[in-house]
This record gives sequence, C-alpha cells and structure tokens, in this order.
Amino acid sequence: MIQVSELHKEFTLSRQQRKELNTKNSKAIAVDGISFKCEPGRVFSLLGPNGAGKTTTLRMLSTIFKPTSGAIEICGIDAIAHPQEARKKIGFLTGSTGLYARLTPNEVIKYFADLYGVSKQDFEERKDKLYTLLDMHEFQGKRIGKLSTGMKQKVSICRTMIHNPEVVVFDEPTSGLDVITAENIIQLIRNCKKEGKTVIFSSHIMSEVDLLCDDLAIIHKGEMLFNGTMKSYTDQMQAENITAEFIRIVSESNNSKRTEQ
Repeated sequence: MIQVSELHKEFTLSRQQRKELNTKNSKAIAVDGISFKCEPGRVFSLLGPNGAGKTTTLRMLSTIFKPTSGAIEICGIDAIAHPQEARKKIGFLTGSTGLYARLTPNEVIKYFADLYGVSKQDFEERKDKLYTLLDMHEFQGKRIGKLSTGMKQKVSICRTMIHNPEVVVFDEPTSGLDVITAENIIQLIRNCKKEGKTVIFSSHIMSEVDLLCDDLAIIHKGEMLFNGTMKSYTDQMQAENITAEFIRIVSESNNSKRTEQ
C-alpha cells in the first residue's frame, strides 16, 4: 500500500532558470501539499497535464527525490526515513530506459536480480515467466545497443519486476511504443492487479486509464483537483466523456486562478 500525506516539493532555481522562467523567485513549487492512498489489488492513476507535478510525485514515491515536507509510507515503511528499505518493495518503470548499451538483456536482468538478493531458483522462474509474457527469448543474448525502442522497454519492464515488488510505479510506460509492446505493458499491469500488488501509473492516454484504473487523482500545478474512485469520477462528470471531463476540471482550475489574480 502507498499512503501519501501533505506531500510538498520545492526546487531551488539557478540564475539561468529564473531568467528562462522570467521570475524573481528563488524557489519553484512542483508539488503543493497533496495527499492520497493506493490500495493493494487496485490500479491508481495519477493524471495531469505536462508540468503538473506527476513525475516529481512518482519519483518521490520511488525514493529518487526527497520531499521538502510531508509523509510517504510504502507497505508500512516510512519511505523518507528508511528509503533503502522502502526501495526493496518498489518497482519503478519509466519511458526512459537508461540501459547499458554494451550489456545483453540477460546480463542486465541478472545484475538487478543480484542487487535485490533474488535467489537463483526465483530468478530463473521469474525471468522465464517475464520473458514469455514479453516475448523476449529471441533477443535475450543481443547487445542492448542493437535493440529497438520496444525491445529496450521490455528489458526495462523485466528489470523493474524481477524482484517481485509489492508496489509497482509506472510513469508514462507506453509512451512512444508500438501497439504490441504497449499491450504487453497493459497485460503486465493487469497481472500485477490480479497478484494483489499496489499499482500506480501516470498516462496521457485516457483509453488506458478507462481500461485499467480503479482509482484516480488529477493534479495541476502541483495541487490536487480530484481524488476518488473511477466510479465517483464518472458519476460526477459534467462532460460527455472522461477525456472531456479531465479537460473541464483542469480548465476550471486555470480560470479560478486567473480570477484570484
């Protein structure tokens, strides 16, 4: 389970950044006091336009960023006080693979399995299951630098899941991928839900959100605009579909801020 309370993240701006943003402020607020909960066996979707604070939030959950203030609990562990312990429970997948080009998929997956202390038997069983699901057997021995974008993303998925994490975080996991690879990831998310894992993902593809998520939150300019179940979202819709409703909620927030100014 993930429990987030009053999460806040500020970044210090350099002189060049202040010039580019045309601001005199030395700080930029990326996430401004948001709270939510993600339950095991459910898929939670974090939505928002570009620059909303989604990726910053997910990176804080994954212990890559440290919050300025607030609390994060991962499977009962204080992720801010004990990030290494929390990290053992988390699998984090992004659209940016960041893989070593000179290694093979087999070498990368084995390396990460060893980092997490996965036993030889568990490693072989999980690797075979993931390779079969993702259709990776054919290129498992090729250098990653020679692989296509979709193949690299499959390696990233396998790297994310090899230690069988209780919490899985997907940040725009299907962005820029072909239909078949995207479907592999969607099937993986479904499998995670069936296995009782806690799943949180962000996506700009609203059809994926409609297909997969049980709960969702919308953030914009670091603030929470909606937090509830998918059913409560559709029940309160004033627009004709979930995409139009998302746009309506964000637009109303923008108009409200302009009025306040």
